[in-house]
Amino acid sequence: MEEKDIRFFSRRLVVILVLTSLVFLILEKVTHEVFLHHLAAIPLEIILGVFIVESLLKKKERQVRRKQLRYIKSHIFRSELRSLFVMNFQALKKPAISLFHLRQATLEQLREMRAEAERVEYQSLEEMEPLIMEYVKTQHVWQLFMEKAMDFHFENIVEDMIYIIHFIHDVRVFKDTHPDRLFVKEVQHQPAMMKKIHRVLGDGIRKFLDYAIELKEAAPDMLEEILNDYQYISRIHSGTFLTRPE
Repeated sequence: MEEKDIRFFSRRLVVILVLTSLVFLILEKVTHEVFLHHLAAIPLEIILGVFIVESLLKKKERQVRRKQLRYIKSHIFRSELRSLFVMNFQALKKPAISLFHLRQATLEQLREMRAEAERVEYQSLEEMEPLIMEYVKTQHVWQLFMEKAMDFHFENIVEDMIYIIHFIHDVRVFKDTHPDRLFVKEVQHQPAMMKKIHRVLGDGIRKFLDYAIELKEAAPDMLEEILNDYQYISRIHSGTFLTRPE
């Protein structure tokens, strides 16, 4: 039975129970039989029980979906998006957040970082361009994430993914026409586009910090594994892979 069929059946059952209760009340008024008053309460008690059970089941279902989404995020963040997030943190000017800070931070310090990340600044336009192109490179990942969020009915995540994918298409259109020009340089005097750039890149920082806080509370070992993976990629990018690790 599909979900919409279950909802339809549940609503019909509630209507039937309410009507049954009303019938008992009407009969009680006509016959003055007290026990009918008690019978009228039974369907209402059943309805209350159904609502309580449904609420508990929905809460449990949401918890299961969030746990599943956490593992999906872990896979995505640790695979094809590793370079993107490492590059994003490295390009930051304010707040200055490094992988070392993330690994050493307490839960409260992570929350402070998240608050500071409401407003982010980057070192330069030139530092932002490779990061923008990394978003373009990983378009298939954002589309996959959007599809998974749709499966789990996380509408806010779906909206965020649609915004990112639209931004990627903006960049692709420009690059198809002007492959040798820096996208961010060409649009730096267009407030609407710069706002979009800062939202997409800044949200990357904020979403990662949100996820780090979630893992710090629920799965700290997973957070440590992810940050170890990021440290590995960071050392490769910086050319220190063959030197002594930090």
